[in-house]
Amino acid sequence: MSLHAKKLINDPNAVVTEFIEGLVETYPGLQYLDGFPQIKVVLRADISPETYRKVAVISGGGSGHEPAHAGYVGEGMLTAAICGDVFTSPPVDSILAGIRAVTGPKGCLLIVKNYTGDRLNFGLAAEQAKSEGYEVEMVIVGDDCALPPPRGIAGRRGLAGTILVHKIAGAAADAGLSLSEVAAEAKHASEMVGTMGVALSVCTLPGEVTSDRLGPGLMELGLGIHGEPGAAIADLQPVDIVVSHVLKQILSSETQYVPIKRGSRVVLMINGLGATPLMELMIASGKAVPQLQLEHGLAVDRVYTGCFMTALDMAGFSITLMKADPAILLRLDAPTKAPSWPVGAEGHRPPAKIPVPVPPSRSKTNREVLNHPQELNEQGRILEFAVDVAAKAIICIRDQLNDWDSKVGDGDCGSTMYRGAVAILEDMKKCYPFNDPAETVNEIGASIGRSMGGTSGILYVIFCKAAYASLNGNPVIAAEQWANALEAGIAAVSKYGGASAGYRTMLDALIPASSVLKEARQTLNAGDDPLTAFLLSSEAAEKGAESTQHMPAQAGRSTYVSTEMLASVPDPGAMAACHWYKAAAVAIAGKRPEKS
Repeated sequence: MSLHAKKLINDPNAVVTEFIEGLVETYPGLQYLDGFPQIKVVLRADISPETYRKVAVISGGGSGHEPAHAGYVGEGMLTAAICGDVFTSPPVDSILAGIRAVTGPKGCLLIVKNYTGDRLNFGLAAEQAKSEGYEVEMVIVGDDCALPPPRGIAGRRGLAGTILVHKIAGAAADAGLSLSEVAAEAKHASEMVGTMGVALSVCTLPGEVTSDRLGPGLMELGLGIHGEPGAAIADLQPVDIVVSHVLKQILSSETQYVPIKRGSRVVLMINGLGATPLMELMIASGKAVPQLQLEHGLAVDRVYTGCFMTALDMAGFSITLMKADPAILLRLDAPTKAPSWPVGAEGHRPPAKIPVPVPPSRSKTNREVLNHPQELNEQGRILEFAVDVAAKAIICIRDQLNDWDSKVGDGDCGSTMYRGAVAILEDMKKCYPFNDPAETVNEIGASIGRSMGGTSGILYVIFCKAAYASLNGNPVIAAEQWANALEAGIAAVSKYGGASAGYRTMLDALIPASSVLKEARQTLNAGDDPLTAFLLSSEAAEKGAESTQHMPAQAGRSTYVSTEMLASVPDPGAMAACHWYKAAAVAIAGKRPEKS
């Protein structure tokens, strides 16, 4: 019989809020933003973006991994941590608030664990921050060594090795390095580290029923940090045998997860997953060090044992190995006041909260549209018409998209795109400044962001933000600038979503369209009628979308679908993209003014 786990909590929905309240009371060097509890950001109490002259280092993710990530906020480590709900990526608004609260003229580095939600939400926040004038770089950590290289773009999960990357990046930033130099050190560290976990029990979310997936006498190998199943279930073994298996997996010459070879120097981290006594963790450390030295021929330079990145109340541990060099050791040994590295709490107690920073003042254009509707110029009328027909094209194919998606996904592609299209049609009547193309694209992204949801929603918002940044500052947009904006949007979606041409996604429609526009740039520059190029690019988008029917899936839920089923329909996302793009291109051609 399944039972609810015993927890010392109040409201299961308030555990993250109450955790942060206790954290800042315990450590006076930490505080949170006044938008709390909707915006859950823990930051250093001793800095402000107006006076801070070093690179800000920001990380975060779902809660339930304490002391990660908020416990590593402090001088010499993280500048701020963004806390999502339990095992849930933090929302974009919280990430943006954190960036604005601590980022000064030297910019900020985002350190993100390799999970799709974290990548996309931090990616969108990065693009928004860049459009507001901030310097932002992002390093993704994927240190999981449990599974063979996966099919598609999901990649290795981010695990406890991320904490070592936090320390190295934070020390580099504290030393006064530039943003590019801090990012380079963090990226190098992420490529030197590997982790694998072992569990004796499954974690229980607050207010949920305890899982009985692992029975008596069993252990799980290669699990993640969210309670997801591991690579294998085996009979419980003595700890020295378990440690031996994990070390061999991390150091496997076949998979080459980490560039560690006999004779290398390494850093070892034994990390408790939440319910493992320190005694057992120390036993694991005591077995791991001699095995690394005698069996693998490695020199162990540093050993860290304790709870660094947990999974609520999971019993078990993970082992992390990082290839060491003098530069990495220098950063790991650098002083820090982050409370969970660990260090003692000291200093005076500042206010526990500060106001949420507001974004820079937006263009007056949008307010003017609301208060004093503009008479549209010729460019504005054409743009209004194109947006209108593109949204209506999506509405018309909702059922077809859902039908395709029911065969290769979760069946809601059409409904998701429909919500975005309806929101665009509603919002364009009252707040789209069509005489300013860049701001119009920005507002389309805002409409999509509040209405669509899901992976496709955030990808389209990223697309719009990148296109907006490309167009911004140009009141009159020529055809070539639209082509550049399309290219910028595609690049951003590929960067944060991980897909590219041939992955069976919406990019398989948009990339061919962009390629045709690139080839036509000489024509565009020569002042000839650019509309022919747009019509040709829409035909390329259509051909690209239809070609997805013959592609293996390398992204999204379609990666779990059989090849035979994939061959029966095209990719719904690609078909949606080609429909709105083609509708807009045809509309522009029909709306164009007569030549004098």
